[in-house]
Amino acid sequence: MAAGRRFGATRRTTTALLAGTIGVLAPLGVALPVWAQTAPADGYYATPPPVDDSKLIPDERKPDKAYKPTKGCVQRAVLGQNIVLKTRPWGQDYLQIAKAQEIVKAATGSAGGGIRVAVIDTGVTRHPWFQNRLESGGEYVAKPSKGQPDGLEDCDGHGTEVAGIIAGKPDDPEVGFVGVAPDSTIVSYRQLSENYEPDTTPPSSTPPASSSGTPSSSTNPPSGSESSLPPSGNGGGSGGGDGDGTTPGQTNGGRQLEKPGTAGTLKTLAEIIHGIAQRHEASVINMSVDNCRTATGSITEGEQQVQAAVHFAASQNIVVIAAAGNATDTCLQNDQADTRKPKTIVTPPWFADDVLSVGAIDETGSVAPFSVHGPWVGVAAPGTKIISLDPAEGSVGLANLTFESGDKASEIQGTSFAAPYVAGLAALVRAKYPDLDAKQVVNRIKETSQHPAAPGGRDTFVGAGVIDPVAALTQSLPSEVGVVASDPGPQMAQLPPANDRSSTPMIVALAGTGGGLVALLITLFVMRTIRRNRPEPTGPVR
Repeated sequence: MAAGRRFGATRRTTTALLAGTIGVLAPLGVALPVWAQTAPADGYYATPPPVDDSKLIPDERKPDKAYKPTKGCVQRAVLGQNIVLKTRPWGQDYLQIAKAQEIVKAATGSAGGGIRVAVIDTGVTRHPWFQNRLESGGEYVAKPSKGQPDGLEDCDGHGTEVAGIIAGKPDDPEVGFVGVAPDSTIVSYRQLSENYEPDTTPPSSTPPASSSGTPSSSTNPPSGSESSLPPSGNGGGSGGGDGDGTTPGQTNGGRQLEKPGTAGTLKTLAEIIHGIAQRHEASVINMSVDNCRTATGSITEGEQQVQAAVHFAASQNIVVIAAAGNATDTCLQNDQADTRKPKTIVTPPWFADDVLSVGAIDETGSVAPFSVHGPWVGVAAPGTKIISLDPAEGSVGLANLTFESGDKASEIQGTSFAAPYVAGLAALVRAKYPDLDAKQVVNRIKETSQHPAAPGGRDTFVGAGVIDPVAALTQSLPSEVGVVASDPGPQMAQLPPANDRSSTPMIVALAGTGGGLVALLITLFVMRTIRRNRPEPTGPVR
């Protein structure tokens, strides 16, 4: 009888030890994947390092080095057509720009009047549809060849088209095109150019800059190629009816800073941003210029300078907007599975705490294939089949074509032209809501965007979604009256499926479920064994 009791006690002790061991080991099996998920990062990838204010550099208000022209400036070419643009560009209708302008005009009397937008680009050419709303900001490439004010020569044709999307205002009632904020003022800074290169020759041997000679093949088509241009359709080459158009020397890869053989560095970009903020020269900055490089987990000196500059500008109540970048052979698309570790870094968009970066969509509402993805993308806007002001000197019309490799006519497209849609909207918001600070303006644009069908209402393709100007100008936001806004609900959109979902939560869930089942089976087995080995009672039953 005593032996039986001892045997029963031993069994109970063994069972308790078994259960305790299972209780200790099961949580460890579940916790391992979490440890792997929260391992410290090995560098700066999706998130840049903290701002280093010591990298804030003064604005020297001049080029950082000597540059010389390698190509003639953008020229006008006879397209053989005489078409006045009567229909609006698709982007204007898609965003209901006309309705948005009516809302602001009803409240303020103009569409962005009094708002100054700094355009840091290839310069802006004078055009009659800017009226007297184009001002000189600064020159960081070379003195204009014909005595124009600093920043008001655009040899590339890029900056004028960008500025036109923001503030172009046709004087012809039959022209459908109009800028987003057509009463705002453009302040132009020429900061880069693909028509210039660093000058390493002695000054005496440098040929004089001239845009009046025969342009190179990259700015004008070869002789006789005008007749091979594709038809302009209803987007004709000129809004003035004179039959002339433009062949700007730009590429659909966008304007890249620090590209070999061109003018423009991150240093001068940082200088300009800092100077604008110091002198309070604008309340909105548009940068359709980028520096794209392979992600290494580190940050360069020039990037730190730009980071410090945009942080300072944001602290000075300036809305800073940048193009998200265009994927090319040298700027690879971020299509990797782990969005937290991009393979390509684009500056200034990388500094998303202070910069609202803009991706591009096409006329179907889908993400444009060239638009660079990234966790820093803020919003999106139209970036294909662009129509804007003809950037050639003396032009009075519009352009909808560009030339690639000197003789290949193609449509104007890129995130460079999506960004000014957002800059124009920021100008309208600042005009209608003058009491909002820069962060509140950015928040209003994001919160009222058409959120993608993704977790949290944002993804790495279009950020918070395609901008909705009417909503941005009319919607009441809880965050502006001290109420925390709820998470935005997903809206149906023709976007590619998100590829940024982590598999770790699923692994943890399955591991936990599996561990629980194992523990249950072991417990059942132990209890069954105890019952089978329990001796039969020999005494009387009471």
